Amino acid sequence: MAHAPANSDRANTFFTTKLAVETDCSDVYADIIAKTNEYILLDARSAEAFEKSHAITAVSMPHANISKATFSQYAKDTVFVVYCWGPGCNGATKAGKKISALGFAVKEMIGGIHYWEDFERYPVNRRMNEAQA
Repeated sequence: MAHAPANSDRANTFFTTKLAVETDCSDVYADIIAKTNEYILLDARSAEAFEKSHAITAVSMPHANISKATFSQYAKDTVFVVYCWGPGCNGATKAGKKISALGFAVKEMIGGIHYWEDFERYPVNRRMNEAQA
């Protein structure tokens, strides 16, 4: 092993901190099904991407649009869970940084819509194209 593992206290602190800022598709979906999702699921991708397909219950807020003005509608105790495309995208990270800087609690849903839809096959809201209509 090139590097020795952290001692149990250090490892526990690391993983506890990581879980404080991350969640995953499975946990979010379980919360939605159990109706215990006391947070806003926020899709940080473009409005067009959101319109094509997004996780059920999600609201659209492209990370570029996050500001004090766009978040003035939310009470300061509102909690957010943000996602973007997936592991190859940092839009959710950018959103989380901005939201936390505004004073809100926020977690990132790792895996994004890619894991939600393609791997877990959880339900999405999808815009129908003309061929489907």
